[in-house]
Amino acid sequence: MVRKLAFLAADTAEAQRARRELERVYGAVPVEAADVLVPLGGDGFMLETLHAHLDRRIPIYGMNLGTVGFLLNAFRIDGLLERIAEATPVDLHPLRMRAELASGEVRESLAINEVSVYRETRQAAWLAIDIDGICRLPQLVCDGVLVATPAGSTAYNLSAHGSIIPLGAELLALTPISPFRPRRWRGALLPSRTRFTIRVLDAEKRPVSAVADYSEFRDVLRVDVWEDRAIACRLLFDPEHNLEERILKEQFIP
Repeated sequence: MVRKLAFLAADTAEAQRARRELERVYGAVPVEAADVLVPLGGDGFMLETLHAHLDRRIPIYGMNLGTVGFLLNAFRIDGLLERIAEATPVDLHPLRMRAELASGEVRESLAINEVSVYRETRQAAWLAIDIDGICRLPQLVCDGVLVATPAGSTAYNLSAHGSIIPLGAELLALTPISPFRPRRWRGALLPSRTRFTIRVLDAEKRPVSAVADYSEFRDVLRVDVWEDRAIACRLLFDPEHNLEERILKEQFIP
């Protein structure tokens, strides 16, 4: 049975109240001493928690006090220890983004959901896309393009009309954002071992930004993206509402 919990709360009155009540009922320990982290908030706060603790490999059982709560469980105070003990674990591997900037800098970041590359100005971006070192799309005229994990395939990727990916499929989604040319290209599903390279054409006239979840770098020339299998974050879900079931249900919503 899990005994040591650390509660984290988003900066909202509701989440802060819930944290105080949970700590009163279950006690609390510092993050460094916890068996499980329990973030309270929405999906944005859950992503912040995952990023902040990627190096610890500690299980995370989130409870939703936000809007959508796709990565979180329902909020209830009663029976929390039993729920955590019976939870289904899901291991997620983040994407690593390496961005070369016009200034000559090279910046790296990690993404749980997606890496997106998109235009900075009123003019469309001109991009070339290499897959494992081979140019597959010499020119994509668009607002941008993104690479999404299965967990992120129901987020920005879905809004951009990308494919939803079941967990365990070992696939990543490559999805254009408002493509103009080639107009009929709707993206691709590729093995999770794929290395993506997005090259910016005419970067001076058509500047482009790169974003890994919420880390943004402006004026990029080239972006490399790959799944970092050396890093894993473990999420815990109630069996009746596990992440695999949620992703499956999303594919049948009219």
